[in-house]
Amino acid sequence: MLDCLLVVVSYRSASDVAGLLETVPAAAGDLSWHVVVVNNEPADDLARIVADHPDAELVESGKNVGYAGGINRGLLDAPPTRWTVFLNPDLRLGPGSIARLTEVAGQRDAAVPTIVDGEGVLQCSLRREPTILGSVGDAFFGDRWPGRPPVLGETIRDRATYAHPAVVAWATGALLVVPSAVVRRVGPWDSGHFFLYSEETDYCRRLRSLGVEVRFVPDAVVRHQGAGSGTSDALHALQEVNRVRYFRKWHGRLASAGFAGVVVLNSAIRTHRSQSRAALRALVSSNARASLPGGGR
Repeated sequence: MLDCLLVVVSYRSASDVAGLLETVPAAAGDLSWHVVVVNNEPADDLARIVADHPDAELVESGKNVGYAGGINRGLLDAPPTRWTVFLNPDLRLGPGSIARLTEVAGQRDAAVPTIVDGEGVLQCSLRREPTILGSVGDAFFGDRWPGRPPVLGETIRDRATYAHPAVVAWATGALLVVPSAVVRRVGPWDSGHFFLYSEETDYCRRLRSLGVEVRFVPDAVVRHQGAGSGTSDALHALQEVNRVRYFRKWHGRLASAGFAGVVVLNSAIRTHRSQSRAALRALVSSNARASLPGGGR
């Protein structure tokens, strides 16, 4: 049995995939591994890139099935392994990072790395479970007052936290290591609710419901080439809509209405930004939601 299966979902990311694959051997160290690259963009010429790497294979999804859908497709015919690594194509893996993450995860827990941007600057990737009060704090303070009480924010902004191992609710989905036995127990990623965004929040919650801890490993470092590059108005709108979808999946009507109201308010007080205007339209209009990537869900 191989040690690691690496699942990469690519959408117009051929050049990123090439760079990622170059960093896998040093990141895995003595571990054996196999990479499955799922191509969500039929026009992308990934075949030539993947063919240069004998330990990688290309799976054509035939269309853009989203991130969660792409992961599920990649897992469908994958070989048995001890760990499964879910990762973005625009990563560059630090030496020994995958080996270190599997060491911490063991056969019971999940593990996430330190993420830095293309300039080597730490990214605040760790998150708390979404709550109404946390959403209020993020709406009114944003990146200001990073030392505010934890209850008033979803993102963990205290840089000192990133210097030490920690157990977290979830982390942004650039890379996640999970024992393959746990992957089988938790089941497919929820592509029905989440085309893109919030799928990792949901997956980590399902992991925790099985008693799995999500462990942050500060000395496993990866570089996120796309960090800080921003998103389109449509993708930002989808991100906000899926925050509400996630909350509704796990909470009752009253709490979900309160959470949705705060998310709407967050966009409404920032309508000088085109992204916030797009998000506000999608949050209040089913027609606008239907026009987002993945359509109405």
